[in-house]
Amino acid sequence: MELKEYFGPLRKWWWLVVAATVIATLSSYLATRQQPFDYAAKVTLLVGRSIQSTNPQDYEINASQQLGQTYASLASTQPIRKGAMAALGLTWLPDYTAAMVGNTQLLTIRVIDTDPLRAQAVANEIANQLILQTPTEDRDLQQRREYINRELAEIEQAMDATKAEIARLREDLAGMFSARQIADTQNKIAGLEQKLTSYRNTYLTSLNLVQGGVNTLQIVEPAELPTAPVGPNKGMTILLAAAIGFLLAAGAAYGLEYLDDTIKHPDDIHKTFDLTTLGAVPAIKPTTDGDMFVFSAEGQSAAVEAYRVLRTNLQFAAVGRPLRALMITSPAPSEGKTLTASNLAAALAQAGKRVILVDADLHRPRLHRLFKLRNNIGLTSALLEDAPDLDALLQPAALPGLSVLTSGPLPPNPAELLGAAAMHKLAERLKARADMVIFDTPPVMVLADAAVLGSQVDGVLMVFTAGATRREMARQAIAALQQVNARIVGALLNRVPARAGGYYYYYYYDRYGSRYGDRHNHDGDGAGDAAGSRSNDRRSPVRLKERLRRHPAPARES
Repeated sequence: MELKEYFGPLRKWWWLVVAATVIATLSSYLATRQQPFDYAAKVTLLVGRSIQSTNPQDYEINASQQLGQTYASLASTQPIRKGAMAALGLTWLPDYTAAMVGNTQLLTIRVIDTDPLRAQAVANEIANQLILQTPTEDRDLQQRREYINRELAEIEQAMDATKAEIARLREDLAGMFSARQIADTQNKIAGLEQKLTSYRNTYLTSLNLVQGGVNTLQIVEPAELPTAPVGPNKGMTILLAAAIGFLLAAGAAYGLEYLDDTIKHPDDIHKTFDLTTLGAVPAIKPTTDGDMFVFSAEGQSAAVEAYRVLRTNLQFAAVGRPLRALMITSPAPSEGKTLTASNLAAALAQAGKRVILVDADLHRPRLHRLFKLRNNIGLTSALLEDAPDLDALLQPAALPGLSVLTSGPLPPNPAELLGAAAMHKLAERLKARADMVIFDTPPVMVLADAAVLGSQVDGVLMVFTAGATRREMARQAIAALQQVNARIVGALLNRVPARAGGYYYYYYYDRYGSRYGDRHNHDGDGAGDAAGSRSNDRRSPVRLKERLRRHPAPARES
């Protein structure tokens, strides 16, 4: 499978992909347009006082971290929320979170709100409410700390005085000569040093009381007024919506293609049924009177070239085994088999062949209407006579070399009539009078006529409609013909979109076909057939795209 085939569903359903992407983008834009911006305010608290200690203990740090988790959970409780709402005069609080910073003693409170002032106020107030829950906010304990602080100041003064007295006595000791005075002074110094040690112990004990313990909270970074929004990212939201819309539409496109089991490309015929694709005909626009017989119109067209390619590929299919009687049929009605038979017969006649076109559809004959011929006598008349006069039954068409045998009066038993020995004799007589006899028959899956006639002709050409013929029905039609040993020489894909599957030669011919002038009309199997002859590939004989790219159209002769 070529890379471009993977993008085939996207090209086919491009309008769905574009519409879904645009709708998703516009919807997201309108939704985010009314959405206000969010602002974030953050306050940071320190749990415990170990950071202020020159030699913190491990148990203090661990206890602080555990307490921090407790305070983080406590921040979202109702007492804290109610206290914050009462302090701020609010009836509700915006969303906020409290969490410990990993492996630290820091507790952060983050508030998200559309109002930056309210976010700042709520963050700071939640922190204050947590501090009020700590023992450091006990009034009696606070008064005791104040008393201890005064005592510490007095101890510091006493320690300074004692140090000064010790220093003075040591100076006096240096000038003493009396043993008694020296002994007394040394005793005084020893007593003062013991007193200083006592002061120090008392001072350290009181200092630990003042510093408190692990269970304390203090704000180290208050919340500041946020100036830049933290969300939503409207551009990213719109882009994400567009991407989702595109992916959903693309998924739907591939899903529809997966569920669609119709034949869409000429290569599908070979991959699915192992049949040679002898041609691909674009959709033909009928003329004002509803005529779709392309060889009756003047000038050139992509359809005319497509039937010329089919004509040439049939000639290659007949190499090694004569192909004088060809039946054209389809799996289901309205697939273009009658139109294919008529235009193929015209293409063969234009190449100088003697062609007889037989309307073997004895249920809904159309050839007499297409060629504007009488239908009072025809195929049924010939089958009911022992020695029919073919000159009287065959009617000339507008193109030289083309004769038409219409259906004639419709019988009640078409299948029995076509399967009779008279039909085989008639086919042999027709082949003796023409280079090619083409039979237009009913659809295979509708009536048994095609299967009956398929065993009496030299080959069968299947006609499929791009995007309409279901693969299972086509498979059953092929199996029905193979069951009667009919020789299926190939298939034609009808009503192919101009750019389906990479077949650009329709566009090419519409643009450049006029440069070839009447040479295509009168050269028989010349340039038009040469293109087809080089395209007799097993998988898809219609490979004009590459040839036309390599060999551009010749310049118009002056």
